[in-house]
Amino acid sequence: MAANPKTLRIVYMGTPDFAVAPLKALVEGGYHIVAVVTMPDKPAGRGLKLQESAVKRYAVSAGLPLLQPTDLKAEEFIAELTALRPDLGIVVAFRMLPRAVFELPRYGTFNLHASLLPQYRGAAPINWALINGERETGVTTFMLNPRMDEGAVIASRRVAIADDDNAGTLHDKLMTEGARLVTESVNAVAAGGFWAEPPTSADGFRPEPQAMKEELKPAPKIFKKTCHVDFMAEGVRIVNLVRGVSPYPGAWAMLRERAVTDEVLIREGSVKFYSVVFLPDADVADAPGSVAVENGTMRIACRDGYILPQQVQPAGKQRMGIQEYLNGLKVRGELKFE
Repeated sequence: MAANPKTLRIVYMGTPDFAVAPLKALVEGGYHIVAVVTMPDKPAGRGLKLQESAVKRYAVSAGLPLLQPTDLKAEEFIAELTALRPDLGIVVAFRMLPRAVFELPRYGTFNLHASLLPQYRGAAPINWALINGERETGVTTFMLNPRMDEGAVIASRRVAIADDDNAGTLHDKLMTEGARLVTESVNAVAAGGFWAEPPTSADGFRPEPQAMKEELKPAPKIFKKTCHVDFMAEGVRIVNLVRGVSPYPGAWAMLRERAVTDEVLIREGSVKFYSVVFLPDADVADAPGSVAVENGTMRIACRDGYILPQQVQPAGKQRMGIQEYLNGLKVRGELKFE
């Protein structure tokens, strides 16, 4: 039997900025949020001051009931959720939930994931879609089950990836589409009136099992070593890596300067790349990683051409344009990125 989506008692769980837009869409759409669950405040920065999550800041500003459990399996937290009598749980960019939590709401719990599932299951779908040079990605809502990102799909939206997109701009596009998809998915759940893996509802709606028609591409967590630029690689791959981890955590390589005559190391330091251009050259003769500086530009050799950095951040300094960086570089020997 169909329910009124605006009367469903919703528990919303999320932490970062990506989770704020869907929550805001629900609140402004008149949906009934009985509680918001987010991470506990944690110390950050040099002063180790307690920092609130983006979701907490919005929930407080909107006057929403807030829970910040340290242990999602704790009996006290489960009791608090049970007392709320939730009809539906919604998860956006949160922690892995124990079964006792995601099965507690009457209609189950669904998750918003930033890819077209089953592709790019995992912690970093936005980054890996760019790193792998995809031309399209999207957002998907699916019912939670005990297997990570493998529940039945409620709905999805496709989003084109532009040539100038990076992880930051694509994040914002997917966040906007995700907010719309979450409200649509609440309506679909209410219309279907189902629990987790239902039979077809009276109006024909039901979540669909994830199709496995092609080789799956994973989206594991991004580590520092993931972001290291290998100039032995093709230029397109380097550009995609830079796009995929910009503005955070940032692609990087170690710049070493050696004296021309005796190879003595003059200095070294890491440099992050936030924007680069690839100049193909099938006849490139320079060693990968070698650097040429001229006319206010930096040219770094790679396997099939040259990488021209546009925005960089040397260790211990602010992000800057390449011209500003070169003005302070004062080259005395031979430069190479490794």
